[in-house]
Amino acid sequence: MPPMEETPDPLARFRTAAATREAAGLRRVLRARTPDDDGLIDLASNDYLGLARDERLVEAAVAATRDWGTGSTGSRLVTGSTALHERLETRLRAFCGAEGALVFSSGYLANLAAVAALGRGALVISDAGNHASIVDACRLSRSRVVVTPHGDVAAVEKALAGREEEHAIVVTDAVFSVDGDLAPLAGLHAATARRGALLVVDEAHSIGVIGARGQGAAHAAGLAAEPDVVRTITLSKSLGSQGGAVLGAPEVIQTLVDTGRSFIFDTGLAPGSVAAALAAVDILHHQPELPGRVRTRARELAAMARDLGLETGDPAGAVVPIVLGPPEAALRAALVCAEHGVRAGCFRPPSVPVGRSCLRLTARANLSSDDLAVIRGALTAVAEMKVTM
Repeated sequence: MPPMEETPDPLARFRTAAATREAAGLRRVLRARTPDDDGLIDLASNDYLGLARDERLVEAAVAATRDWGTGSTGSRLVTGSTALHERLETRLRAFCGAEGALVFSSGYLANLAAVAALGRGALVISDAGNHASIVDACRLSRSRVVVTPHGDVAAVEKALAGREEEHAIVVTDAVFSVDGDLAPLAGLHAATARRGALLVVDEAHSIGVIGARGQGAAHAAGLAAEPDVVRTITLSKSLGSQGGAVLGAPEVIQTLVDTGRSFIFDTGLAPGSVAAALAAVDILHHQPELPGRVRTRARELAAMARDLGLETGDPAGAVVPIVLGPPEAALRAALVCAEHGVRAGCFRPPSVPVGRSCLRLTARANLSSDDLAVIRGALTAVAEMKVTM
């Protein structure tokens, strides 16, 4: 009898890939935190306004959970739409200056629907610095995708002018999630308006932060009422809750209800999260000074880093990157920060380009002067570490 062939191990390739990532300093590890954040000052989360533990949000979520239960019980088109969802959509329209709003169970899913559904059959032009959810949405659109250099309006204009497709959409983050810079929205809209294209703006890191009242970057640029501008937002960052939404013209919203797979086939956002987001929008309405506080704190963090000789940028919103280079340096810097009382985000490839691993600090409106003193001590230790590496 011929010798039996050895049955291949279907998991071997995963172990090999994990070992390769380990050697490159790119393994990810889940680390559970405690309710008091392990006693560390939080500069890693996206809780920009400090609302995630605000009693007003907590009480709103508890009351809604008692009234409606712990889940929405179904997709939005079946049983998952409640009176609370309608109230939140109405409130978001009013606050953001939009004609229509549609709530999703996450900002990621809102981006998938907005780009994949609206971009189907069209040319999709995406900024090279866009979030992974936009990258995935571009792929799901099954359309031709052109990736343009970061913030390059001329490249977008060229792609629009040379397209063969009748329709096109241009999609960009408003505030980019790692570099923290602001997209050239006015220039992008001028280009899309000239060429009859839609502009889709992901406001995840700008809602609650950019603009005099935190109504987002598109609103601050005077584009909120433009029918050819579509915005996506998350409820899980500045608004301290969970979920996402798409803001746009009635035709856009109806298209997503009819064809947006990540809307049609997903369970609706839980009532407690809806109520918490409603409470957060009300707080922003009555405390318009909060967005300015976030931006001030971000500028202070960036100035602190520059004073210590660390590479950073000029933050448009809450995000302050500190570029350290290799993954090992970023991992070590995050540990040094923790040793000095600060939790910092650590970003490595593929989240950032090779050679641009960094600490990602996020400012909060409720950072105190005492907090800043501790943060300075942690960044001083990082600067000293960098010198000795």
